[in-house]
Amino acid sequence: MKTIGNLLWFFFTGLETAILWFFLGIAWCITLIGIPFGKQAFKLAKLSAWPMGKTVNGNFGSHPIANIVWFLFGGFSLAISYFFLGIVWCVTIIGIPFGKQAFKLAKLSIAPFGATIA
Repeated sequence: MKTIGNLLWFFFTGLETAILWFFLGIAWCITLIGIPFGKQAFKLAKLSAWPMGKTVNGNFGSHPIANIVWFLFGGFSLAISYFFLGIVWCVTIIGIPFGKQAFKLAKLSIAPFGATIA
């Protein structure tokens, strides 16, 4: 069931969001200072493509300065977009599992530094 969910997510949402995260990672990596932020964007691109069956353990306290910078320079707007995407998915009963994945990605979009994906 996880594989079917991942395939449906990938074709309806994951491909577009993974591409956007990938290009955001490239934009961050253009400068040397932005490389750690680019690495987080690549981590989110991978998770955004195939989120079903993965758990996210957030740890904001391990890198608070980086998470604040991330939040100010794009994390808030990305989290809001995932939040609204989750609401759109949850409008139908069939889309609730996909909405839960969008909410998981919204949470990770706010503070990705220190978060582990299992």
